[in-house]
Amino acid sequence: MLSQEKPSTVPSIEASQTMLQMIIINPLVTRAIYAAAKLGIADLLKYGIKSYKELADAVSVKPLFLYRLLRALASVGVFAEEQEGYFTLTPLANCLVSDIPGSLRALTIINNESELYQVRGNILYSLQNGCNAFEHLYGMPLFEYYIQNPELGKTFDEAMTSVTAMDIAEIIANYDFSKVNKLVDVGAGQGKLLASILKAYPTCKGVLYELPSVSTGAVDLIKAEGLQDRCEIVGGNFLESVPAGGDVYMIKSVIHNWDDENAITILKNCHRGMKENGKLLVVEAVIQPGNKPCAGKFHDLAMMLVLNGRERTEKEYQALFEASGFQLTRIIPTMSLMSVIEGVRIG
Repeated sequence: MLSQEKPSTVPSIEASQTMLQMIIINPLVTRAIYAAAKLGIADLLKYGIKSYKELADAVSVKPLFLYRLLRALASVGVFAEEQEGYFTLTPLANCLVSDIPGSLRALTIINNESELYQVRGNILYSLQNGCNAFEHLYGMPLFEYYIQNPELGKTFDEAMTSVTAMDIAEIIANYDFSKVNKLVDVGAGQGKLLASILKAYPTCKGVLYELPSVSTGAVDLIKAEGLQDRCEIVGGNFLESVPAGGDVYMIKSVIHNWDDENAITILKNCHRGMKENGKLLVVEAVIQPGNKPCAGKFHDLAMMLVLNGRERTEKEYQALFEASGFQLTRIIPTMSLMSVIEGVRIG
């Protein structure tokens, strides 16, 4: 039974100010960044300083209102007002430039468009009903919705590609693929990660495995990278099977989309497909214990709201691995949110 005792103290000024920051300022910062990203302000500034009037004219908004937006963002390090009314990029603002490795513009837009914005407003529905709010609001799973709304789906794909671009260098820098003969990338998307690994390790061969509707889009990338002789592209559903014969199976940003039952199904399919003594590499965020700041814990809330998956702790990944016929051998953190969770096939 919950205690009915009266609170022993009232909030301090410091605590109240911090909470006000979280309640009022932080959400407005997010929406202001979204507005700047949607308008493409960073793209207009990548060649140098411009006045807010020039920028407003270029994007067809009211000049003084845009100035107020940019002035507020400059106060938190997104853009800088070099002289009164004139703005430039900053390291944070560089993240909003389009079509560069690591761009976060598409991710900013997709996370703040009406669909996901409305979903976050329905967090109580998920808490009270134990299911994701997206299907409640839109009557279908997230990825099906993106198929039926291709423009939004395109932005989502761009966002995921940008996020992967940030992770690729860290994965290659922190995991040694030199002894891998055949790497099967399960749920590989457009294949950027697999292509980067194959280019870094010329003796390694690869299999790109994705839904047929997705895998066909990887053909041009693999050809452009000159890897068609070392990379096979296979279409299929990883909930049913995966290609056989690989000695290492890699699966990035997939397991967190699924509940434990489906996650185990996917991992068991990898177990069946791989060679004896094969290895499994699950690339995901790993939730850290304790009360220190952990972005993965808020990513986990996002998964709760939009899908039926979750971010997991080391202990929870260990349980998934054991249920699927693997022994978790090590977790290799990187400078990005992702860790490489390695397991070996047993049984």
